[in-house]
Amino acid sequence: MTDTWDPSKPILEINHLSISFFTRLREIPAVMDFSCTVMPGESMGLVGESGCGKSTVALGVMQDLGKNGRIVAGEILFKGRDLCKMTTSELRAIRGKEIAMIYQEPMASLNPAMKVGEQLAEVPMIHEGMSKDKAMDLARQIVADVRLPDPDRILKAYPHQLSGGQQQRIVIAMALMSKPALLILDEPTTALDVTVEAGIVELVKDLGEKYGTSMLFISHNLGLILETCDRLCVMYSGEAVETGGVAEVFDKMRHPYTQALFRSIPLPGADKNARPLIAIPGNFPLPHERPAGCNFGPRCDYFVKGRCDAMDIPMAPVEGSERHDSRCLRFAEIDWAAPPAAAKKFEKTPVGEVVLRMEDLQKYYEVSANALFGGGETKVVKANETLSFEAREGETLAIVGESGCGKSTFAKVLMGLETATSGQIVLFDENIQNTPIEQRNTDTVSSVQMVFQNPFDTLNPSMTVGRQIIRALEIFGEGYNDAARRTRMLELLDLVKLPRAFADRMPRQLSGGQKQRVGIARAFAGGAKIVVADEPVSALDVSVQAAVTDLLMEIQRKNKTTLLFISHDLSVVRYLSDRVMVMYLGHVVEIGTTDEVFAPPYHPYTEALLSAVPIADTRVKKKHIVLEGDIPSAMNPPPGCPFQTRCRWKSHVPGNKCETEMPPMVTLSAGHQIKCHLSQEELDSMEPVIQIAAE
Repeated sequence: MTDTWDPSKPILEINHLSISFFTRLREIPAVMDFSCTVMPGESMGLVGESGCGKSTVALGVMQDLGKNGRIVAGEILFKGRDLCKMTTSELRAIRGKEIAMIYQEPMASLNPAMKVGEQLAEVPMIHEGMSKDKAMDLARQIVADVRLPDPDRILKAYPHQLSGGQQQRIVIAMALMSKPALLILDEPTTALDVTVEAGIVELVKDLGEKYGTSMLFISHNLGLILETCDRLCVMYSGEAVETGGVAEVFDKMRHPYTQALFRSIPLPGADKNARPLIAIPGNFPLPHERPAGCNFGPRCDYFVKGRCDAMDIPMAPVEGSERHDSRCLRFAEIDWAAPPAAAKKFEKTPVGEVVLRMEDLQKYYEVSANALFGGGETKVVKANETLSFEAREGETLAIVGESGCGKSTFAKVLMGLETATSGQIVLFDENIQNTPIEQRNTDTVSSVQMVFQNPFDTLNPSMTVGRQIIRALEIFGEGYNDAARRTRMLELLDLVKLPRAFADRMPRQLSGGQKQRVGIARAFAGGAKIVVADEPVSALDVSVQAAVTDLLMEIQRKNKTTLLFISHDLSVVRYLSDRVMVMYLGHVVEIGTTDEVFAPPYHPYTEALLSAVPIADTRVKKKHIVLEGDIPSAMNPPPGCPFQTRCRWKSHVPGNKCETEMPPMVTLSAGHQIKCHLSQEELDSMEPVIQIAAE
């Protein structure tokens, strides 16, 4: 099929594509009138909220829409040939060989019962008829290409013996085994830590250049698109609404939805009091409830009745720009340089007395070598090591670090879901480190509440929203009868800005952001004084994130709540928090005010974390630091400094101190401490990781 294709032509050309899913009741249009072009060697980003049709487009290209999905209009040309008209055997020859796809969840693409080497070797053996020996040699070379340590050990391992980042690298290696012309990546880094994500992103870029692969990169993370793609296409409710070069769309956006997306993400300079984020009003329309005319119309600041809703709106070229199009009737009339309507400014919440103090907290788990049947030697997992900090009334303290650093373990101990091995937790002058939740009094339980990462898992699917909140009020002893509790439940719905009619809805009738609001309402049912928010916005779309973080701030101002905000998203942390605590392998390695932690001198791990965060701003220049290797096991931590196996500053410390001695906690200024052996001179010589170019 490559004989007749001209390499100066697009490798992928999607023209006016419409895809629908058919149920017994109706046809549900998922993608409408979608067009996009990818040139050879080009990387195209597809951006938009959940449900906008990004993954449906990718599955359309793969011709893998399932039984009830159908392409109802348009064409998908790959190397000049329409994929929609190919036979099953023709498609089989292309899939995996010419077009490869990498999914969000790496374990879904790997066979748990086969060794990694055999799975990789299968690809060229099936597609190219290669001998097993040659295929294994190629597998070893590609495993080295994706920067995995000790390729021979990796090839002999089963998928479950690898970390999430290593599994994703294997999936990328598998996709590249046949050197495909087009690689589709569907949110390939969402489930990964930010430091691992940085390595994967750099890897994908390098391999794309090395093999000349074109890419379709699907993501909701605009910063990631800026770092990886040449062009992007913004989608909303099944349609492409803006497409163009990445830098041009970021700096000269010409669609109200693109502008609204940027205003709802915490870029450098956003301040929760002086310059709050602006959430997109209203909700994303369901596929069978789309409005007339412009799909974004009901949520748009520039909507004109009788014009924007009078007809279907086509994509139109932006004058003076190359390959830049917008689906907006008014883009030539709007003043895009005008600042947003002044958002309401807030006074900084006054910080009160210390309400929570942890001193030398340790949490160890004993794990037997043969946990399933007992027996074998017992190993100790050191989840938290000598954690010490305090939190004050009305303060937001962010706790950041990679998976496995002990963030959630410390939260469980605080909540009483686990008890401490040693050390103290003092809550309002009461020691609670050894009191499990079932032995805590109602006041203690209601005063410390938690908002979880995944709103879908925390609500009872068979109970109405109102009943779930009333149940919490009953447990906390709030209200003297059912009528009083119902009134309080409606007030809590008002507090989290949900319509009172939602009291009678079931969780399945709510969106992700609405479910998270119910979780927040329930957490505040007993007048919580301390709320542990464990990644509360990471499962939500960026436009919903802004509304939920705004809501948490508003409740904090009203109730003087202390917020312990656990997150790996440093952009949100910078925007929300007053102080930041950085954790690594159970240790606090840095703690200070947000300004202190985000400016040099840094702990070497904090420096790497800051470098890894994708920022959706073309003015930002970042120092490039990619950590080698994965976070070590808490069952077998390295001697000396816990970070020494990945630290780029280790050679600056004389002798082998980093490998033999645990660093002391060094006070740099009042309240700013780091756990590091680096000298004061070395710390003072550190340069900023993130710099913003003058406009």
